Amino acid sequence: MMPEPVAVDAMGGDHGPAETVAGAVLARRARGVPVVLVGRAGAIRAELARHDAVGEIDVVHAEQIVPMTERGAGAVSADQTSVAVGCDLVRQGAASAFVSAGSTGAVVSRAIRGLGRAEGVLRPALAVALPSVTGGATVLVDAGATADPTPEMVAQFALLGASYAQLVLGVADPSVGLLSIGSEPGKGNRLTRRTEGLLPGLPFRFHGNVEGHDVLAGTVDVIVTDGFTGNVVLKNVEGTVRAALAMVARAGVAGPEALREVAARYDPETHGGAALLGLDGTVVVAHGSSRARTVARACEVARDLAEGGVVTRVRDHLAVEPVR
Repeated sequence: MMPEPVAVDAMGGDHGPAETVAGAVLARRARGVPVVLVGRAGAIRAELARHDAVGEIDVVHAEQIVPMTERGAGAVSADQTSVAVGCDLVRQGAASAFVSAGSTGAVVSRAIRGLGRAEGVLRPALAVALPSVTGGATVLVDAGATADPTPEMVAQFALLGASYAQLVLGVADPSVGLLSIGSEPGKGNRLTRRTEGLLPGLPFRFHGNVEGHDVLAGTVDVIVTDGFTGNVVLKNVEGTVRAALAMVARAGVAGPEALREVAARYDPETHGGAALLGLDGTVVVAHGSSRARTVARACEVARDLAEGGVVTRVRDHLAVEPVR
């Protein structure tokens, strides 16, 4: 029996549908991921024709497009957008997961409405695994879903991140660090200080506060923060790695192959996107600037999360007393 396909928002992102359709074709042909494209059927089929893929990939029509500038309210109220229809396919069981490179705020808002939060979850969070210098990975959560959370939400993000580290990365006893401006207890703004008081009582190993230089150092398995800070950190890491490698290349102290290997580890094309945790359905949010290879990788990540039952397993891990 064929698995349900991954629904791809063909209209989302800075370069859709040209890159999103190309990415879906690549995901199907090169990576064996069954996909269905959601959006304006005429525009999608025109792009499929460029890849000689008309009839190879199913298309579900959605007339409306969510602008990249949309912060969320418009996406919630409109039922015929590619984001809304994609989430509905997951809810109905016609798709195993949903992938979008569209506005993060719009995708999060519509996913909450269309799929619902897992029981007890206050707010979903985006989790992305960043390679560390130790050879492992550190889960950054929240990477951009909720810019202004409450301390209780951030504490629950830590639970979501710890569950992700266990289930996806295979870390038996993940350590969690709270991102702040100093490692000493009590450092940080009001949100950080209030969150710090909640974390020691939760069922994971709380390391304490960590700083920006710990993000790639492998100091902890999970770094938790609010979505505004997390998104700034994520994009700063990607930009800093690119800049540093460019400087090394100009200095001639490392060969091109070595530089490409390091660059690939931090390229969005490698991790594909961030998993939106805490929903009753699998959603992966890719960079708005995603090109075809990144979209294809996001489809692969979404398929693996869905096949691994990560949504259900994370929900089971959250079967603890609510954060108060």
